[in-house]
Amino acid sequence: MSFMSKFMSKLSFLKKMDRNTILVCIAIIAVIITGILIFAKSNSNFTFPTIFGMSDKEIGNKVISYINDNKLSQTPASLVSVSEVSGLAKVKIKIGTSSFDSYATKDGKLLFPQAFDMSAKKAGAANQNSSASKAATPAPTAVQKTDSPMLEGYIVSSCPYGLQMQRAFAEAVKNSPALASSVKMRYIGSVSNGTVSSMHGPEEAQENLRQICIRDEQPNKYWSYVSCYMKKSAGTMANGMPLGDSKGCQASTGVDTAKLNSCVSDPKRGVADAQKDFDLSDKYNVQGSPTLILNGTQVSESSYGGRSADAVRAMVCAGSKTQSSFCSQKLNIAEASVSFSATYANSNGGAAANTNCAPAAQ
Repeated sequence: MSFMSKFMSKLSFLKKMDRNTILVCIAIIAVIITGILIFAKSNSNFTFPTIFGMSDKEIGNKVISYINDNKLSQTPASLVSVSEVSGLAKVKIKIGTSSFDSYATKDGKLLFPQAFDMSAKKAGAANQNSSASKAATPAPTAVQKTDSPMLEGYIVSSCPYGLQMQRAFAEAVKNSPALASSVKMRYIGSVSNGTVSSMHGPEEAQENLRQICIRDEQPNKYWSYVSCYMKKSAGTMANGMPLGDSKGCQASTGVDTAKLNSCVSDPKRGVADAQKDFDLSDKYNVQGSPTLILNGTQVSESSYGGRSADAVRAMVCAGSKTQSSFCSQKLNIAEASVSFSATYANSNGGAAANTNCAPAAQ
């Protein structure tokens, strides 16, 4: 008896079918399979996985589109390759001269910037796991403690990651107002012939200047203004970078507009204050938005929990000789949302610590 005969004899429902019916069914199936194979050969965009989910190519293209459309990198990302690893799509992307591995679900809905291999035995992989752990969570940098700690976040106002850090600062101050005297946002840029410039263009430079003026001349309005500004994009620059609703936020938060405009246009006020920020940025060799300086020393937020309100609190406390009451107060540990967002955190999560915007020339 042939293999096919034995196989058919084991299927009871086939016993109820006559031989001609079985042969007709087999012929129909053969025609369908042949048609699929012919179509696949003639259509380069067709892959069998699309029957059950997205194809590797579709997933890879979706990842690249997501990164570029949401401005998660100043330098456009490009697709290198896609492969399957443990049921996920491993997407190798290239940004500038560097390549990175990211992972996505086969339905193309979830993106994971990083994955850890948990299959290795503890003893056999001790050295490997130790190295990975140190890379992901570096030891805190030694910082000089002081009675008046100061954590400064250097940003530009349209950078998605600068907004993420600014949002974490704002959330920390909102929930623990005593932190306000120990944290400060500063801005990255330069001044030439009395004109402020910024890495993403003149519109960003003007918003940086507005925020500096509000910070220094109307400090009681600063955190409410930037919290409003970060909520939604109200326009874009010529290069596609987003801008917030400055006029609307000035009105809704009670900013003295006349005083603000006077500061922005007076080189002895706004521009002079901006130059102080830029001089400090040069002093600390700030290379990207955001960069954190604690008591005069550059620190990594990943050593304290990432870009979250609680990490801001932890950094301030790490730089303080005396532990203020807020040091025992747990704040929001969720990573702040990237770019403009109506909420502090969202389901898409935040960018990995140390991801930033850097000048195009670097």
